[in-house]
Amino acid sequence: MNKLWKFFQYGYLILAVICFVEGIIKFTENNYVTGSILIGTAVLVTILFLVKRRFRKRIQNNQNKK
Repeated sequence: MNKLWKFFQYGYLILAVICFVEGIIKFTENNYVTGSILIGTAVLVTILFLVKRRFRKRIQNNQNKK
């Protein structure tokens, strides 16, 4: 099960990159609102990735100590 979560964890990074690139494209098309929303989403998804990775590592360490 843990290997499956690692796989999905990197899906968050892929989503963040896609949102960031799409946000930059929207900015160049002078669509600032949509671009800002997409870049904000990319930042939030990146933070989500970091939190989930830290939480998963903490659970792994607790399971290894038992």
